Amino acid sequence: MTPSLEILTQHTALTQGVGVTDLSDRTRLELRGSDRVSFLHAFCSNDIKRLAPGCGCEAFVTSPQGKTLGHVLVFCDTDRLLLDTSPGQAQSLSAHFNKYVISEDVEFVERTAELGNLLVTGAHAAQTLQQRTGSAPPSELLSFVPTRIAGCEVVIRRVEYAGVTSFFLQVVANEIPRLMAALLENEAVLCGPEAVEAARLEAGFPLFGRDITDDNLPQEVGRDAKAISFTKGCYLGQETVARIDALGHVNRSLVGLKFASSEVPAFGSALLTDGKDVGHVTSAIWSPILNAPLAMGYVRRVHARPGTMLATTISSAEVISLPIKLG
Repeated sequence: MTPSLEILTQHTALTQGVGVTDLSDRTRLELRGSDRVSFLHAFCSNDIKRLAPGCGCEAFVTSPQGKTLGHVLVFCDTDRLLLDTSPGQAQSLSAHFNKYVISEDVEFVERTAELGNLLVTGAHAAQTLQQRTGSAPPSELLSFVPTRIAGCEVVIRRVEYAGVTSFFLQVVANEIPRLMAALLENEAVLCGPEAVEAARLEAGFPLFGRDITDDNLPQEVGRDAKAISFTKGCYLGQETVARIDALGHVNRSLVGLKFASSEVPAFGSALLTDGKDVGHVTSAIWSPILNAPLAMGYVRRVHARPGTMLATTISSAEVISLPIKLG
């Protein structure tokens, strides 16, 4: 079912103009202490030791068996690391890490309630932020800078959450209304969850707890170049990740799916070939760019090539590459 004019207007802002939404429910977990870098380096898939203050990386937190316990954005500050991830993950991540603390000087502090988080995205997002701050926002992916907007102390982080020109703006939680009002004074449009979800899926950004679970191996998510270092050395679960790399493939992959009908598939909908179950849908929404339902889902490796046609209970679905580009 096609979205309302209001949602289409919001989506246009998120992709071609400036859209803003409150994502303060995303988990923010700080690691403090002198051993924070070496500790996290030993428990996730990317090279934390190479990060300089002001820089970040994407990573998977893995179990001893190499399964995915978390998908995080890691931001390095002078005296702490900040993990940013899907809502509701602080307790499970802290519990996992604490199991392995022996004598290390490391502490895990949830900051979700204290820190607000606005998503600002769209083709004119960088220009709008420069007008508000007087300097260009960070251009390198996952880099960040402190600044001020409307009297608020803000940290601007470059992300790809809803497109390549996306930014997270971190501020003290009670200053979210003032920061939001300042952004909306310019050309920014306040956007709701449906429009944001469409932009997220079109950008191909997966969410832990929905598109990624603890049943997944990191390479199944298809973000190896962004989230996995194959040269960093040992970490918890590294043996499994290295073995898969040596084999050259996993048995299933997260892919984009374009549906032929107007009906948006439900979470968990089966993907079929010749009547056999070969995968399932994890997220789905109507895509204004495709003018059709768009989903993410896992399919067996032999069916993951773009252009492959699959069947569902509502219509056929074509495997497509993500992200989707305008035009």
